[in-house]
Amino acid sequence: MKRRKVIQSLSTLPLFGALPLAEAGAKSVSKKRKRDVIAELGIRSFINAAGTLTYMSGCIMHDEVVETIDNTSKHFCMIDEVQDKVGEKIAKLVHSEAAMVTCGAFSAMTLGLAGVLTGLDVRKAEQLPHLTGTDMKSEVICQKCHNERYNHAFLNTGCTVVEVETIEDVEKAISEKTALLHFLNITAHAGQIKYEEWVALGKKHHIPTSIDIAADVPPVSNLWKFNEMGFDMVFISGGKAMRGPQSAGILMGRKDIVAAARLNAPPRGFTVARGHKVNKEEILGMYVALEKFISGDHDREWTEWEAQIARIEGAVKGLPGITTSVTVPELGNITPTLTISWDDSIVKVTGRELRDKLRFGNPSIEAGFSGLPLYYYQAGSDSIDPAIEGTLNGASLIRVTAWMLQPGEDKIVARRIREEILGATAG
Repeated sequence: MKRRKVIQSLSTLPLFGALPLAEAGAKSVSKKRKRDVIAELGIRSFINAAGTLTYMSGCIMHDEVVETIDNTSKHFCMIDEVQDKVGEKIAKLVHSEAAMVTCGAFSAMTLGLAGVLTGLDVRKAEQLPHLTGTDMKSEVICQKCHNERYNHAFLNTGCTVVEVETIEDVEKAISEKTALLHFLNITAHAGQIKYEEWVALGKKHHIPTSIDIAADVPPVSNLWKFNEMGFDMVFISGGKAMRGPQSAGILMGRKDIVAAARLNAPPRGFTVARGHKVNKEEILGMYVALEKFISGDHDREWTEWEAQIARIEGAVKGLPGITTSVTVPELGNITPTLTISWDDSIVKVTGRELRDKLRFGNPSIEAGFSGLPLYYYQAGSDSIDPAIEGTLNGASLIRVTAWMLQPGEDKIVARRIREEILGATAG
């Protein structure tokens, strides 16, 4: 080899020898500089002082849940096996015969009813939602005050909803078409028929009973209370207080119904619920979230919520025209809730205007809708009846919860609300 070529060859060695180090350095930098897609796209993120509403993206998942999702995303698994193993574990945790992870509580409702209608008959599963000309049942009975918008989940199966108000009404409404007796926990006190009476009616007529507790933990005991009470199916969201994936929920209940619901669920592609797909990461993440929630220190958590609410209340209590109250709803999301109201002749702002000032301020804060009844708001309503929207917008109050606040955010919420109220105070 000529001298020039040897020198050229040698001159390239430092370049190639340094390449692995350069790559390692670049990888190290890339790990430190995580891509912020939310900022990149200009999406507004905010402090959540309102609650676990779906249109606000529900909750922030626990670190353990995120780690589970990340770790399991690197493996292939059979979906049915994942559901088998996770369902068995969940059933033990919630004291039910069986369970499965669904695509939210709404999905659990559709799948549960589909299971009741079809049993393990594949041909019937293929026919839904077309019930005409079949021997499948076609009606769901519920109390009038329990027939709210989320019952559309039942309509997806082809069934209709029959409203009743008294036990006598139920007895008259039951027929060979009756597939299910459904109960809504958040409006339980509004109905004439109570939990145990509803379950007893189902057992008397050999008709399955179900209950929607979508957003109704805490308390943690609700996870098994209604199974032990005798309801055949319980529907719950996973992306609220349990801080699991927002797109996950749980169907728990009778073993035969859950097995039939599984027949109507993905990965099978011939069913009414094919679009209710929940991936392995969400199934396993939901299990970890449930496990963590049940084992949590709920007394300590409650004490922290009370302290955060007290700090926010203390920032505005005593200001001219301001009235505050802290309440705990009897049903639904049972958490300390602060209502701040004011004399609009002193504080020149409506509830909607104050909420918007918080929303579009820096940092952005979401507070509870002004004037909206607490049970309705915490049920997770994404829209408001236009007939009452004007009244609500003009109401002189906002509501604040602490259970979705991250550490230290209560101080920010307290400061910002005080600033806006003082800025709107006359004279």
